[in-house]
Amino acid sequence: MIKLYHFPLSGHAHRIELFLSLISADYEVTIVDLVAGEHKKEDFLKINPAGQVPAITDGDVAVSDSNAILIYLAQKYAGAEWYGTDPVKNAEIQRWLTAAAGELAYGPASARLVTVFGAGLDHENAKTVAYGLFDKMDKQLANQDFLTGDTATIADVALYSYTAHAPEGDVSLEPYANIRAWIERVQALKGFVAMPATKAGLAA
Repeated sequence: MIKLYHFPLSGHAHRIELFLSLISADYEVTIVDLVAGEHKKEDFLKINPAGQVPAITDGDVAVSDSNAILIYLAQKYAGAEWYGTDPVKNAEIQRWLTAAAGELAYGPASARLVTVFGAGLDHENAKTVAYGLFDKMDKQLANQDFLTGDTATIADVALYSYTAHAPEGDVSLEPYANIRAWIERVQALKGFVAMPATKAGLAA
């Protein structure tokens, strides 16, 4: 059985929980208490030496980094519809995974870290990065249902959590009708599970 090491308010961890649910995988969740520093203790560092959630174990295999986990799960368990064999489609998916690790992390995710967790980051810069990313996403979604075409892939899973929860970081989605429609489409997928909203934001 797959074991997911999770923190409920982490968008990185949520994207793994979401994908496991979307593909109807057999998994169990272990909550890692970040406040108590469990992610820096020896037992967890054996699973992920970087001391971060999410991580998974799948039998004797341990995988960390949320994008790497998505690729692993898609290739092993999900079939071609989530991460196929076409080089052009896979390159497009990878482009959005790169955005998830870059602009998404330094934009809406960082803005949310400031307002929800009190992180000492540059909030205005994070908001600027977020709006730059959302401009591109909204344009991409103008004529298609999902980021790489007419069906959802791990690209959509990787971008969903922190985009849907961007208002918690004081990043408005009001100007982005295509993104808001995309959020609703992701939420309508069979097996969708929501990430808990914080007191600083709205329920997704």
